[in-house]
Amino acid sequence: MREIKAADVAAAVSGALQGINYVMLPEMKAALEAALTREASPLGRQALELLLENARMASAGVHPLCQDTGLAVIFVQIGQEVAVTEGSLAEAIQAGVRGATAQGRLRNSVAVHPVQRGNTGDNTPAVIHYEIVPGKVLKLTVLAKGGGCENASAMTMLPPAAARHGISEFVVQTVSARGAAACPPLLVGVGLGGNFETAPLLAKRALLRKIGESSSDPELAYLENVILNHLNESGLGPQGWGGTTTALSVAIEAAPCHIASLPVAVNLECHSHRLKEIVL
Repeated sequence: MREIKAADVAAAVSGALQGINYVMLPEMKAALEAALTREASPLGRQALELLLENARMASAGVHPLCQDTGLAVIFVQIGQEVAVTEGSLAEAIQAGVRGATAQGRLRNSVAVHPVQRGNTGDNTPAVIHYEIVPGKVLKLTVLAKGGGCENASAMTMLPPAAARHGISEFVVQTVSARGAAACPPLLVGVGLGGNFETAPLLAKRALLRKIGESSSDPELAYLENVILNHLNESGLGPQGWGGTTTALSVAIEAAPCHIASLPVAVNLECHSHRLKEIVL
């Protein structure tokens, strides 16, 4: 049995949340730079240039990438031969979020109650998804999810006969209707199958994939490419200013489902894409 101290988990989460809020992922920066070389619209190019300048200023320690420093979403893979000691894993993660909020001066963005509102004052509780896996490794994937892109997400239960066309149409309609508020260019996560509660989680997991990486399933890879082309032909463009770069990537994750159902969920991610994987 391998032991990992709760304090080490908290420190790792705190460091990750602070880092991703101030320094853009190199792969996202590269994707924006590549998009700038392809963008046909002058306004679209201007928007991309501003996003890259914003990232440069943030990395210099002046400001976070976005004033909305996000809700912490943590995907946990814990090995069966790992024991977290001197505290619980759940509390260690929450302590890391509290520490990051205080030390990194992150905005307090968590409401105490969905109707009565109020503010928890420290960005807890984080949303945590657990998965038990073989081995002696603890892996934490930390995602800071902004409200604007999360609000633009959607889910539907299509009839199976809708097939590829229905899936593509729903994703494109969702982005066309709501995408400008999600700060494009976007990463588009799509969850297919499972059931009512699992499709949205599949969509969010899809956002963890490397930008531009296609599905290993040829059918899904084909659909990803079709949807991406449709989105970039929509004219929405960077920041909704018009252009040919509405989305940088479409990633689809799928699961088996009931023969009478075709659940489809869309989870959008903004240009900041604050993500870090930690292996302890």
